[in-house]
Amino acid sequence: MRSVAFFALVFLLTVPFLVLGTVAGTQILPGLPLTALAAVCPVAAAVILEYRRGGGAGVGALLRRSFDFHRIEHKGWYVPILLLYPAVLVASFIRLRLIGIEVPVLRIALVPVPAMAAAFFMSALCEELGWSAYAVDALRERCGALRTALIVGVVWAVWHWPALLQAHRALSWIAWWSLAIVAARVIMVWLYDNSGRSVFAVTLFHAISNLGWQLFPVHGSYFDQPSVAVIMAAVAVVIAVTWEAGRARARTVRPQALGHLR
Repeated sequence: MRSVAFFALVFLLTVPFLVLGTVAGTQILPGLPLTALAAVCPVAAAVILEYRRGGGAGVGALLRRSFDFHRIEHKGWYVPILLLYPAVLVASFIRLRLIGIEVPVLRIALVPVPAMAAAFFMSALCEELGWSAYAVDALRERCGALRTALIVGVVWAVWHWPALLQAHRALSWIAWWSLAIVAARVIMVWLYDNSGRSVFAVTLFHAISNLGWQLFPVHGSYFDQPSVAVIMAAVAVVIAVTWEAGRARARTVRPQALGHLR
């Protein structure tokens, strides 16, 4: 099964990065150990498997999807792609202020932020060429959209756990983070489906999520994982319910339309 082989290969390729993160014990950014360099593993796994299946042509087809923004026919989808996660962070920020936590106002430095944005975009692209362009596509027709999102979301979360432990995150924090990350994958598969299966679309959402966490005052030290997780889960539930309801209506309307044609 393509998806199982992909997941197994991603975890196998990650092992050297886990060793590096454990031995070095340093962080790239606050809360981001060297193991985060394993972001290259999903695309590496996808490239290896595509090469075995279709040779250089298959690899080329996969990599050409990196900047497939032409697939986003309805440009209105850029609104949730670009603004949904920042809106979640604003809601979390307001909640912290309302309960009396003096969260500092966001300060953006002109040089580091664009550099971080570029780095997060490239790391997100490496991940999404694997998680979306390979794993989601491999599971989508057989499992359906929602089950695919949950399967990939759970695997994606578990894959991050060693790095989070290396960053000295508490188990309760990791549990809330895992809820948020699975919810994020539901949202991302929804965006992926509705943007013409655009890898560029989900890469943007992924990169903005990572950048938003790092920019949250101060370098994410005030980042309230429980509130972000609850909000993300609520958004994912609303999307899942309306999405499935819409698909059910489409399945009902189509046979009726065919009946009229007869």
